Amino acid sequence: MIKEKELIKNIEKYAEPFSHTEGLQPLIENASHAKFVLLGEASHGTSEFYKIRSDITKQLIQHHQYSFIAVEGDWPSCYEINRYIKGIATEYKNGEDVLKKSFTRWPAWMWANYEMVELIEWLRNYNQTRNEEDKIGFYGVDVYSLWESIEAIVKYLKKTNSPILQKAINALECLDPFEKKPEKYGISSAFYGENCVSEIIELLHNIQNDKQRFKDDSEARLNMTINALVAKNAEHYYYTMMTNDNESWNIRDRHMVEALRHIASFYGTSTKGIVWEHNTHIGDARATDMASEGMVNVGQITREQYSEANIYAIGFGTFEGTVIAGHKWGEKPEVMVVPKGTPCSWEEALHQSSPGNKYIIFNEENRKEFSNIIGHRAIGVVYNPNFEHHGNYVPSRISERYDAFIHVDKTNALKPL
Repeated sequence: MIKEKELIKNIEKYAEPFSHTEGLQPLIENASHAKFVLLGEASHGTSEFYKIRSDITKQLIQHHQYSFIAVEGDWPSCYEINRYIKGIATEYKNGEDVLKKSFTRWPAWMWANYEMVELIEWLRNYNQTRNEEDKIGFYGVDVYSLWESIEAIVKYLKKTNSPILQKAINALECLDPFEKKPEKYGISSAFYGENCVSEIIELLHNIQNDKQRFKDDSEARLNMTINALVAKNAEHYYYTMMTNDNESWNIRDRHMVEALRHIASFYGTSTKGIVWEHNTHIGDARATDMASEGMVNVGQITREQYSEANIYAIGFGTFEGTVIAGHKWGEKPEVMVVPKGTPCSWEEALHQSSPGNKYIIFNEENRKEFSNIIGHRAIGVVYNPNFEHHGNYVPSRISERYDAFIHVDKTNALKPL
């Protein structure tokens, strides 16, 4: 109890209240010196997290020369947003249209929501004032789109009459019997030795070696490269998911960092990028119990690869409110009540210090004060509020997990299209 009182006292000392994003300027200024700013979220279905990340993103783009946004989404779907905001995709009427048509696989609401529409239209308008080579990009760095990525490769190779088209068709035909069901492919690959590894690896090598074909369209090369990378890593992911869940997580996060590296390279060695992902991905795994289970994540890997000075991770959380999620994978999403933060949790301490929104910047002066292990809430796309106290709190050393933290005391559910 004394420790909790000390924690609350330290929050009162170091936290800054805010009511609008303008109040976050000191945090944004701190973050702006990093090569990659990692913007988290405690759930995939909270409106305020999206709105605040959107506002911070605009500030970083407008005033601090950030060149792209990479999100926890599928590459093919997000690439349609990229085409739209760069003025390439004339087939879409508006931002809402591109989201509705591009995000159809569960959980579509993560990106097909009204909060994202506003940002996408802003990015499109902003890009219209920029030279072609300076336009802001939007990309998905997740690993799930095995079928969609190979279909995108086939479509492009057909369009360009590529001699390696048959390699892509071979890979797609190999996957056809699994009916776009990852679990079916995973079981077949892990337990029966029936897989498409050789076809996918051969396709990847052919794309990597076919540099001449993309000499006049570097973004097409990026698109093909990442789709091929997704295919290879997704195949490995679905195989491993059946035999080692922790290692499948590692494959996914390593893929995200690899995709991020390719995107950054496309924009130039000095480029700066913004990453949107769940707290469990952007907050350093070494500061949680994930480390004891042999798990790594984007926050840890990027700090190791680019140095801590080049990464600025901002965690997000809430004390209570509502959220969009499903009770089971694939079920219709619904608005659920987020219970008040459990006693002795990070969320409850932030609320007890003073109700209201606040942020904390961790630095040499205060980092030690927030380094004790404490439960920190994480809500996924599958959620049951009745059982959250049994598995939704991640033991964390908050000041080591993040460089800053934004607390929204009461939040509301995301609005799906």
